[in-house]
Amino acid sequence: MIDVLIPTRMGLRFPMARLGLGLGFGLALLLAPLAAEAISRQEVLEQMKKSRPKDLQVLMEEPDAGGPRMIGIYAIKPGGADGTLRSYSLWEESPSDLNVYVESVNCGVNNPLRVKRTLSAVFVRHLNPGGPILEGNREDHLVWWAACVPEVAGTDPATLRDKALELGFSTLRTERQEQLPALAP
Repeated sequence: MIDVLIPTRMGLRFPMARLGLGLGFGLALLLAPLAAEAISRQEVLEQMKKSRPKDLQVLMEEPDAGGPRMIGIYAIKPGGADGTLRSYSLWEESPSDLNVYVESVNCGVNNPLRVKRTLSAVFVRHLNPGGPILEGNREDHLVWWAACVPEVAGTDPATLRDKALELGFSTLRTERQEQLPALAP
């Protein structure tokens, strides 16, 4: 027999199986008020869109399971003694989740890189602005260009070779990645 505890003023236990109703019906009975307050996936997506920061620059939108995935950048701030560092917030929105990361880039000609943080790791990605763009490095370059050269934010990085040369980048650097453990919160 399965007893289901139904919250009442007297704290009574009500054995649903004795009535022949079973656990499924009992849970449905208990959870019905919660279902009435649930909102649809579409409403959640609309709420996420409405909560986007005013200065958000959308960098990429792509199909994902259940709807579109969007990555945008906002709150870009210069830093460093020579002005080549930038910190920013990255807004990553999908039909099932919303994540905001605080990241940084080095815009300098001698060491262009992106420092990407996730819950489990920190990735230091050494970039080649103006070099070949592949599926695996497209996001890094979109973010780097948006943070370092805001006037080209959202532009396909595969088309920015001439701009990179104009800014003094060789376009011949070898891209590589270092992975470090994330610090405990």
